[in-house]
Amino acid sequence: MLVDYRKANICQTEGENILEHVSFQVNEGDFIYLIGRVGSGKSSLLKTIYCELDIDEAEKAEVLGQNLLEIRRKDIPALRRQMGIIFQDFQLLTDRNVYKNLRFVLNSTGWKDKQEIDDRIREVLHDVEMDDKAEKMPHELSGGEQQRIAIARAILNHPKMIVADEPTGSLDTETADNILQLLREISQKGTAVIMTTHNMPLLDKYPGIVYRCDDGKMDKIDNILYG
Repeated sequence: MLVDYRKANICQTEGENILEHVSFQVNEGDFIYLIGRVGSGKSSLLKTIYCELDIDEAEKAEVLGQNLLEIRRKDIPALRRQMGIIFQDFQLLTDRNVYKNLRFVLNSTGWKDKQEIDDRIREVLHDVEMDDKAEKMPHELSGGEQQRIAIARAILNHPKMIVADEPTGSLDTETADNILQLLREISQKGTAVIMTTHNMPLLDKYPGIVYRCDDGKMDKIDNILYG
């Protein structure tokens, strides 16, 4: 099991819980949607997974075998290297081209051999159908292309899971559909995908496990249709 939360309380900041008694499990290859209104706690839950927010109280809170109730600050970077994180606003480095954006990640996670780095960058760009964009600057790419590069960045280190916060939120319908198809293909190769979304029609087209955050609770939803 990649994520195992049992009766976890999620706080945005010090003080009042935004979600209470969360039970949430993620297994290899799962494709999981988190839905709910703005401010319902979806993004806060994601942030606990990569330790941007702490979990102060839980019966159990484990991510990739690490107990989040006891994890030391110095161990968090190693935990994050086992996952890919995708943001709605892409967060590409604007002062360098696509190749150098991806090389920066590999260099910072211990890759040394230039040929291995080049081969891996070429491989992930092919996976996201951006083979010809290595020399492009971020501002020369469309929103959908930037998000594909962000996904390429997220899968560079063969992560066990991808955490995506509204990855299609700023994209048009067709581009959002293409991004979801790509994430779905990634999950079918064994990498779990956990994503927040407001794009309800996508849940019909690309079925997955659905959790709804509402009124301080998070519940698993079965047999839900939005078509």
